[in-house]
Amino acid sequence: MLRIAICDDEISFLSQIQSIISAWHNNASIIIDTFNNGDSLLQSHSNSPYDIILLDIVMPIFNGIEVAKELREYDKSVKIVFLTSSKEYAVDSYTVKANNYLLKPINTTKLYTCLDELYIEIKNNQKKILIKCANAIHKVSLCDIEFIEAQNKHTLFTLSNKQTLESIESLYIHSDKLVLADGFFKCHRSYIVNINHIDTYTSKEIRMYSGYRIPISRNCQSDFENAYFSYTFKKAGEFI
Repeated sequence: MLRIAICDDEISFLSQIQSIISAWHNNASIIIDTFNNGDSLLQSHSNSPYDIILLDIVMPIFNGIEVAKELREYDKSVKIVFLTSSKEYAVDSYTVKANNYLLKPINTTKLYTCLDELYIEIKNNQKKILIKCANAIHKVSLCDIEFIEAQNKHTLFTLSNKQTLESIESLYIHSDKLVLADGFFKCHRSYIVNINHIDTYTSKEIRMYSGYRIPISRNCQSDFENAYFSYTFKKAGEFI
C-alpha cells in the first residue's frame, strides 16, 4: 500500500492533483490524503508516515520549504516532490533533499514519470521499521538491525554500524514486527537477534559479527537452533 499526501493551499488544485494521481496508470494500491496547510500535514505524517509527499512551496504562514525542513528533522527517507508556480526556490529544494521539483501548471506525463520512478525506488527498498525515540522517529532497514535489547520500559536498537537508538516503546511492541521470516529470533526475554548478523553461537550465548555477545536463555536453546538452521537453509535456497 502506497501512502501519498498532497499539500497545497488552493483547494481546486488539491482536487485536480488528487484526480490525476487517482488515475495514475501504475497498478499500485494507493491511499491519497490532502491538506491545505503544513501543520496538518506534519501532524498526520508524525502519526502515520507517508511514502510520498507532494508539497506546494508558496503557502501562507508556513511555506513548503519550511515544512520540508521540519519533516527532514525526523524523517530522512520520505519522498518529497515540490509542486510550485515559481522557479526561484529550486536551489532551496536541494537543501531538504527533495526528489523532484515540478512547475505548475502540472504536466501529467511528467508527474506520472516522477511517481513511477519513486514507486520503483520505494518498492525496491528493503523492509523498514519505524523506531520512535524521544526526539525523533527513525526509519531503519531491518537488515541494518543487529539486535535489540529491553532496557526498563524502553528498547535499545544496536545497528550494524554500531549506532544505538533508544526507542521509547517496549520490547513487546517490537516483538510483533521483528519475525523469523525476516531473520529475527527472541533468544532471551530481553533480547531479539538478527540471525543474519550471527557469527557463532554456543548453548549459552550468541556472538555477533560485531563482537557483541548475546545470552540464550535455557528454555530457548532448542528453539533457537531450529530457527537458526530453518532460516539459514531457506535463505540459502533462495540463491540456488
